[in-house]
Amino acid sequence: MNKEVEKIDWLYYENEAKNRGYNVICGVDEAGRGPLAGPVCAAAVILKDGQVIEGVNDSKKLSEKKREQLFDKIINEALDYSIAYADEKEIDKLNILNATYLAMKRAVEGLSLDADFALIDGNRMPPLDIDGDTVIKGDAKSASIAAASILAKVSRDRYMLELAEKYPQYQFEKHKGYGTKLHYEMLDKFGASDIHRQTFLRTWYEKNDKRS
Repeated sequence: MNKEVEKIDWLYYENEAKNRGYNVICGVDEAGRGPLAGPVCAAAVILKDGQVIEGVNDSKKLSEKKREQLFDKIINEALDYSIAYADEKEIDKLNILNATYLAMKRAVEGLSLDADFALIDGNRMPPLDIDGDTVIKGDAKSASIAAASILAKVSRDRYMLELAEKYPQYQFEKHKGYGTKLHYEMLDKFGASDIHRQTFLRTWYEKNDKRS
């Protein structure tokens, strides 16, 4: 095991919540706040008492292959999990922060077990019907948040691969909807689609209006 990972008390935040009298703690994280297209995805994970799934870490620190392997391990070994989305139209309507909150709320409410406390990655608390705390960089500190980060990232990447088949001209399989040079080149060539976030393309629209 990586020495850096070994030093982390992965259950510190879960145990802190239990010491405060909470019984069923879920970790929550999201993926896909930044892309120009597609949904934002959130996941909630409840681990068994004292459980740290081997290999789990911040999804950004893991290879795609490792994330895929851990995805199956998490859904097989965790006590409960839920994955939810807010789509591009909800992002345009609500803004990305509120759409992320919506996806997180859906993920927590989608759990089969009734969690009574949520550990949220980041520094802002979504409006949930249960108590919770935010943990900055929680996906690198909390076992349940780290597991949620992997489920959210892999789920969204898989969804974007499905969209790549439906919209092959944008080559989503190469950039997952993020604003890469290739993605902007495809936008310039084909224009925006119905799964692009219109509010994320304002600068691109302005630039193209000036050209015409």
